[in-house]
Amino acid sequence: MATEAFAPAKINLSLHVTGQRADGYHLLDSLVVFADVGDRLWFDAAGVMTLEVCGLFSDGVPSDARNLVWKAAEMAGWRGHIRLEKNLPNGAGIGGGSADAAAVLRHFLGDKPQNVVGIEKVLSLGADVPVCVSAVPQRMSGIGDLLSRCWPIPECDLVLINPGISVPTPVVFSALTDKSNDPMTEIYSGTSLDEFTDWLRSQRNDLEPIAMELFPGIAKVLDALGDAMFSRMSGSGATCFGIYPTANAANQAAVRIGARHPDWWVQPVRTVGAGPG
Repeated sequence: MATEAFAPAKINLSLHVTGQRADGYHLLDSLVVFADVGDRLWFDAAGVMTLEVCGLFSDGVPSDARNLVWKAAEMAGWRGHIRLEKNLPNGAGIGGGSADAAAVLRHFLGDKPQNVVGIEKVLSLGADVPVCVSAVPQRMSGIGDLLSRCWPIPECDLVLINPGISVPTPVVFSALTDKSNDPMTEIYSGTSLDEFTDWLRSQRNDLEPIAMELFPGIAKVLDALGDAMFSRMSGSGATCFGIYPTANAANQAAVRIGARHPDWWVQPVRTVGAGPG
């Protein structure tokens, strides 16, 4: 009987680039949360590994050993048929393939696969894979290997928008000239959304200015989120988020923006896993 896994969208509410190692890996300091939308996977045990990709954003996604889902399944020691439903845009700064790979590892190896296969192997799938395994609010630092649970922080109602732009992460990082920036200040701990957004305003996404320069469409997305309590680009882009005071406000904003920009991916979401569990 097939089993199922969920790969939630990853959102970098802040992303500070604090350095670069001699081996080229960038050092980050980021507050990461996850949304209640994402890709879905189904697993059916069989003797031969096969991968079927479907969904709104399946075009161009490899269905062979190049796919991180395939690599993660092999790392977990599992073989069979996998169906991957791509509901999240690709190259969008919200997890994508990393979230999919993390969902595979979590499904077969539990929420600490690094204890089974080692952190180096998990990181070999991508710097975002370790943080995506737990899928709860976390401070991610180092090269993605240093993780600490963040709680309490408010659950947030957001609108995610991608203008149909796929941003290659290495391109943005290579164009970043200043790679030794201050880390985040102490993360807000509490339940006040107003105080939380005030804290977010004092933080940064160091990749946002250069991504906007390389991909001007990102600025149009942030303009469209002008009525949000707070807005920013996630990860290396091009997806941006806006925080709204209520789910109703987020839904209304999504409808309004979607009507004005029918070619954009516009999705109201709520962050998940903000409790102590």
